[in-house]
Amino acid sequence: MYTGKIIDAHIHPFTDDREESVNIAAFGVTGTEEEFFAQLKKCGASLVCGSVLRKGPATFEEIKKLNRTALALRERHPEYVPGIHVHDADPEGSCRELEEMYHLHGVRWIGELVDYSLKTGIYNSPGMMQIYETARDLGMPVNIHCSDLAVIEDVLKNFPALKLVIAHPEDVGNAKNRFALVAKYPNACIDISGTGLFRWGMLRYAVNICGSEKILFGSDFPICSPGMNLGGVFSEPLSDAELENILCKNFERLVS
Repeated sequence: MYTGKIIDAHIHPFTDDREESVNIAAFGVTGTEEEFFAQLKKCGASLVCGSVLRKGPATFEEIKKLNRTALALRERHPEYVPGIHVHDADPEGSCRELEEMYHLHGVRWIGELVDYSLKTGIYNSPGMMQIYETARDLGMPVNIHCSDLAVIEDVLKNFPALKLVIAHPEDVGNAKNRFALVAKYPNACIDISGTGLFRWGMLRYAVNICGSEKILFGSDFPICSPGMNLGGVFSEPLSDAELENILCKNFERLVS
């Protein structure tokens, strides 16, 4: 029985100030900020990571505000690792934002980026490519939500030294294609949040294709249940070494 550390690498925290951040749970408000983090602790997570979201398109100034909300959350909840946003409408400003977050605030994670909601830029746009250069040079992993694997592959081809984490396996057909892409590129990883893990055997299949060192545990809380996702991991036929990679070591390696 695995008794090691659990890191949830894909969450979306919110504050009690609904004007600064919006709870995006499918069934509405899940409680207070304190209850949000308490639920993750209840499920065994000692460290959690992810970006603060809002509903609808965001300007560069608005995503900077989300980033500072994330910093404020870390002050109140030390177990939280902020994930920050960028915007291809201002690539120079986004690169400065990355430099400031990295050097002044010790931030080591970008994303989850969600262009489908925030409209912050198609992931292989010229502006985003400029931003990736800075992310690569700083060694900051980028976690992106993207359903177009051709776009993801374009980024992977152009930035072989960028640490790119694909968000969500999705369901059967898409998951198999995503795992094949992750296996193809040494700099690609995938987090197992969202759709997919409820399919029996998905995680064992992913480990067989990609290797356990390229898979990160994530829940997508509060959109999805952290307890159900963690139960899905433990129900699969995995060794303790594979579980340790997925549940903590891969995230720690990426941010080191």
